[in-house]
Amino acid sequence: MIGAEELLRLYERMALIRGTEKAAHDLFMAGLVKGTTHLAAGHEAVAVGASAALRDDDYVFATYRGHHHAMARGATAEECLAELMSKATGVCKAKGGSMHLTKASTGMLGSYAIVGAHLPMAAGAAWSAKLRGTGQIAVAFFGDGATNIGAFHEALNLAAVWSLPAVFVCENNFYMEYTPIGKVTAVPNPAADRASAYGLTGEVVDGNDVVAVAEAVGRAAARARDGAGPSLIEARTYRHYGHSRADPAKYRPAEEVERWLERDPLNLARARLEALGVPDAALREVDERVRADVDAAVAAAKAAPGPDPAEAFTDVWADGGAAWRT
Repeated sequence: MIGAEELLRLYERMALIRGTEKAAHDLFMAGLVKGTTHLAAGHEAVAVGASAALRDDDYVFATYRGHHHAMARGATAEECLAELMSKATGVCKAKGGSMHLTKASTGMLGSYAIVGAHLPMAAGAAWSAKLRGTGQIAVAFFGDGATNIGAFHEALNLAAVWSLPAVFVCENNFYMEYTPIGKVTAVPNPAADRASAYGLTGEVVDGNDVVAVAEAVGRAAARARDGAGPSLIEARTYRHYGHSRADPAKYRPAEEVERWLERDPLNLARARLEALGVPDAALREVDERVRADVDAAVAAAKAAPGPDPAEAFTDVWADGGAAWRT
């Protein structure tokens, strides 16, 4: 059971992610972020709730919409914004950008731009943990669109056959880029309804409720550590922005957007906190602290130096360099 103190901490983490995403949007519009960005505003409860149920040494794999997962697993706002701005202080030293935020030291083993490509990798990490007997688990987050990719089915099948300690979490925001997932999928729940084909139980959870996500992932993680094999969770959520910064998302019905914005994960968490007796002053204090932290992160990222070209081939190969190739 998540009490008021922990829920307030989870709310602060979600608010920090939301503030960082807003800063990333503003920096992009100001021309300070190159390339594209896929913002996760609206998805915060999935990453933060799941992370709350994991051990520090567990493995996490995410998609190109992975800012929230990187921050939930320990990346700072400054590290993320600096990476987006191609600065030397970025979490990947300007080598990853928005779509490849990675912090291996905290178990965040990458964000991946190829849809579904990381799911077999998560199975591999889970297999490694099983062979070594460490009790670790691997969690793979993916979008609803990935459920129609072959790698999704291959990873689930192998994880089930080998009874791997893995948890597959679908962030179903109902759109695979610009196409409603329901128009191209034969079942109503694109992830959960496929689970039975692999002998798994598919669970659908409110992905905007951080407590519901934490409890669902906690159950799945416990089963995985006990040797009961993989689980598949489908978290229903909604992105506040378009697919990427080039997408105004006009294809979404206005009433649908309004309905989901009313169920903002931050608002749901605030309502839970108020029901637990947390005073409004405490929430305002958190909000003010988050604003200050984001402002400081933006200033630090702007002031940070660019990457040193001499380091272009470091941190690329397993030995830290490319000398062995020549």
